[in-house]
Amino acid sequence: MTADDAARAALGERPRKAGEEGMSLRKLAVAPTYRVVAETIEREIMEGRLKPGDRLPSETALADQLGVNRSTAREGLRLLEQTGLVERKSGRRLHAAVPGHQELSSRASRALLLQQVTFIDLHQLLMVLEPSAAALAARAIEETDLRHLEDNVERTEEAVARGESVTQLDLEFHDIIGAAVGNPAWLMAREPAANLMFPAADPMMNALPQAPKRLVDAHREILNGLKRRDADHAELWMRKHIVDFKRGYELAKLEMDQPVRAAGLWSKDQDQ
Repeated sequence: MTADDAARAALGERPRKAGEEGMSLRKLAVAPTYRVVAETIEREIMEGRLKPGDRLPSETALADQLGVNRSTAREGLRLLEQTGLVERKSGRRLHAAVPGHQELSSRASRALLLQQVTFIDLHQLLMVLEPSAAALAARAIEETDLRHLEDNVERTEEAVARGESVTQLDLEFHDIIGAAVGNPAWLMAREPAANLMFPAADPMMNALPQAPKRLVDAHREILNGLKRRDADHAELWMRKHIVDFKRGYELAKLEMDQPVRAAGLWSKDQDQ
């Protein structure tokens, strides 16, 4: 065996036979036709030739234009509909659309679940993002957002007094602040992890009677900082709040290095 043949064998390729050309070609990975249909329409949307709200051709017309059968066109459109790039506005006709950030973040959260992220993975990320979000929001937040936060804190206090779960209210509080930053990229970066980490604190809240009140106290201090446009105060208390999550996990003797579950993700979907 020549050195060249040995190298080919190490790569799992067969040795060349006598008379074969020196070039080695692998089989092409050809995408299913329905994916090519979806990618073709996606390119039209992403490059602006199809704008949000524009009506797409019918399945029959699309199949004729692309030279595929109708069932292939239908599968391509179904794939696009699942991604949120097209939607049915009325009847059966599809229109180009812009996926909502909640829809995108829910999918990203599910991807994180499949990656088996742990509480500590999420905590490390949100220790960076949430305090910074509070500081940025203090400079950009509008009165409407402050009223929503005030209402949220009051409802959270009432839920604590009744001994009810505050998980969804906690997630709502952080979502309002994240949105108040006014940066779509920031929103998409933090929301998938937040969708998983804050509901993952529910077992800790149940195990530590003092935890819900500490949460409310932190939220009240963060809100006070936002009202005064005091970025340092809002950031400091958000940092304390996120640190408190981890400390609570430790006190409750919960496993931080085990994959988180989807607690709260489905209920959040139902709220949309």
